Amino acid sequence: MATTDQSGYLGEEKISRLLLKFAIPCVLSLLISALYNIVDQIFIGNSDLGYLGNAATSVVFPITIISLAFAWCFGDGSAAYLSMAQGRKDTQHAHKCVGGAMTASFAAGLLFALVCALFMDSILYAFGASAQTIGLARDYFTIILAAVPLFMVMNTISAVVRADGSPGYSMMLMLTGAVINLVLDPLFIFVCHWGIKGAAWATIIGQIVSFVLALLYFRKSKTFKLTWRSFIPDFALLGNTAKLGASTFITQMSIVVISLVCNIMLVTYGRQSPYGQDIPIAVIGIAMKVFTIVINIVVGIILGGQPILGYNYGAKKYGRVKETFRLIVIATVIVGILSTLIFELCPQIVINLFGVEPGLYDEFAQMTFRTFLALVTFTCAIKMSSIFFQAVGQPVKAAVISLTRDIVCFVPLVILLPLAMGIEGTLWAAPAADIIGIIVTVIFVVSFFKSLSRRSAQTDAPEAITVISPSKPGVIVAISREHGSAGKHIGQLVAERLEIPFYCKEITALAAQESGLASEFVSNINANAPTLMHELYLSTEVVQQAIIAQEKILRKIADNGSCVIVGRAADYVLRDYGDVVRIFIHAQKAYRVKMVMEMYGDTEQEGKKSISRSDAARATYYKNISGADWGAARQYELCIDSSIGAERTANAIVEYLRSRQ
Repeated sequence: MATTDQSGYLGEEKISRLLLKFAIPCVLSLLISALYNIVDQIFIGNSDLGYLGNAATSVVFPITIISLAFAWCFGDGSAAYLSMAQGRKDTQHAHKCVGGAMTASFAAGLLFALVCALFMDSILYAFGASAQTIGLARDYFTIILAAVPLFMVMNTISAVVRADGSPGYSMMLMLTGAVINLVLDPLFIFVCHWGIKGAAWATIIGQIVSFVLALLYFRKSKTFKLTWRSFIPDFALLGNTAKLGASTFITQMSIVVISLVCNIMLVTYGRQSPYGQDIPIAVIGIAMKVFTIVINIVVGIILGGQPILGYNYGAKKYGRVKETFRLIVIATVIVGILSTLIFELCPQIVINLFGVEPGLYDEFAQMTFRTFLALVTFTCAIKMSSIFFQAVGQPVKAAVISLTRDIVCFVPLVILLPLAMGIEGTLWAAPAADIIGIIVTVIFVVSFFKSLSRRSAQTDAPEAITVISPSKPGVIVAISREHGSAGKHIGQLVAERLEIPFYCKEITALAAQESGLASEFVSNINANAPTLMHELYLSTEVVQQAIIAQEKILRKIADNGSCVIVGRAADYVLRDYGDVVRIFIHAQKAYRVKMVMEMYGDTEQEGKKSISRSDAARATYYKNISGADWGAARQYELCIDSSIGAERTANAIVEYLRSRQ
C-alpha cells in the first residue's frame, strides 16, 4: 500500500518509471504462482499417465481453489489491515490481526480437508472425474489434502509479508516451492515411478518448505512481533479482516463456480461426442492453466498501477490517471494479441508441452485453444478494467464488469450453447461471454473518462490552507451523531462555551494536506458507495490512504490539547487518550426528518431516505474502522437526545463535562 510518505513520489514521478517499478515484481510473483500450478501437468502429461493423469489433476485443481479463496481472503484482509495499522501506528492490533488470520486460515484448512476426505468421491465426480480417472484423482487429492492447512497458512503469511515491506521475501516463498516442485516432479514420476502420487508428493514437499520459510520470517518482521497471545482470535477484528479480503474471496469462488459448471457440461456432452469425457476435461484443464499465465501478466501490470491510479485519482490529478490507464491498456493489448497469435497459429507447440497424444486428443486440444481462447485479448481487457475500477475506489463497477463476464454471461452460455452445438458449444461460451463483457466494460470505461474530462475542465479554486488551532490542556470531546440530530451545530456551541477549538470539516482539509489527496475525495469516503458495496469501497487502496491520513490528523489535533471533534470515528481513533469524552447525539426520527427538511430543503420522503442512507454509511464506516457497532451506548460516556433543542443539548453537555472535572 502506498503510504502518505509516498504522496509526492506517486503524484510527480514519471508514470512509465513508476509503472515499471511497481508492475515487474507483481508480474514475476504471479508468474511464479502460475508456474506452481502448471508444472505437475507438464510432467504428468509426458509420463505413462498421459491425458488421463492430466484429467485427474484438472478435476482436483478447482477444488483446491476453494482453500485458496479462504487463505487469500484472510491473507489480503490482514495485509490491508496491517497497512492501515502501520499508517496509524497501531501496534496493539497489528500482531493480533496477523496471528488471528493465521489461526483462522489453519482452522479453515483443517475443516476443508476433513470435509473433502469424508465426501471425496462425491466431490471428485461432481467436478468431472470418470470411472477411468477417479482412482488417479483420489490418489492425487488424498496426498494434497494432507498439506492443505499448511498451504493455506503459507499463502496467508505471504500476503502479510508483502504488507510488512518485504515483497522480495514473499516472492521467494513462492519461488522456493515452485523450484522444489519442478525438481522433484521428474525424480518422483520418472525415476521413482510413483506416478501421480509422485506429482502430489513433489507439490506438498514444496508447500511444506515454503511454509517453514514463511514461519521463519516472523523472527525478523518489521512492524509487528508475534506472541502466543497473537494467535487467540479476536472475532471482531477477524470479521473486519475478512471483510477487507472479501473481494479476493468472491473472485476466487467465481472461478470455482465457472469450473464446476464448465466441467459438468464437458462431462455431459463429452460422453455424447467422439472425444469422450476425459479428453475434454484434460484439455480444458490445460487451456485454463495456460490462460492463467497470460491473465497473470496483465493482472500483475494493473496491480502495479493500482497505487499510482488510486493516489492520482484521489488527488484529482486526472491527467496522470488517464496516462497510467493508457499505458496499461497498451501493455494489455500487446500481451493479448501475442497470446492470440500463438493460440491461433501454432497451438500444437503449447499442447505438446503437456504430452504428445495424437488423434482425437490433438483434434480437441487445437479446437479448444483456437475457440475457447479466441478472444483472450478481450478477457484480459475485462479483467484489467475491473481491477482499474477497484483502484479508483469504484467497487460497484469493478464487481459488475467481473461478474457480467464470468457469472452472468459465461455460466448461462456454457449451459445453453451445447443444447444446439454439442460439446463445441462449451468452447464457444467463452468468446461469446467475452463479447458481451467487453461491451459492458467499454461502456463503463468511456462513461468514467467522460466524467473525468468534465471534472478536469472545471476550474477549481485552490484549497485554502487549514491549520490546527492552538489550544490548552484539557478534555477532548469526541462527538458521534445521527444524521439530522444537529450534532455539528451542537458541537460548535459546546466548543464556544468551553472556549476551545472545533473540528469537523477541518479534519478532511487537514487530512487532504497530509496525504496530497483532494479534500472533496477525503470528505466523501463516508458516502461514495451504496450500502451493499460500502465495505468493499472502504477496503480500496486510495480510500485506505485517506483513512490513514485522517487518523494521523485526529491524533495531531488531540496532541495539541483540548478541543471538540465531530465525526470521523474520533471516539475510536483516540481510544488510547485518557482525556477523551465520547458523546453520541441522537434524536427521534420525526425530529430528524424535520431538521433535514429545514437544513437542506428536502421533501419528507427525501429526508427519510437521506437519513437512512447517511446513518447506514456512518455505521459501516465505524464498523470498518473499529469492528464495533456505531451508536451502541456502552461505547460512550454520554448519549443524549437532541430533540430538546440544540441550545439545551449543548448546555447539558457542558454541564456534564464540568461535572467530571
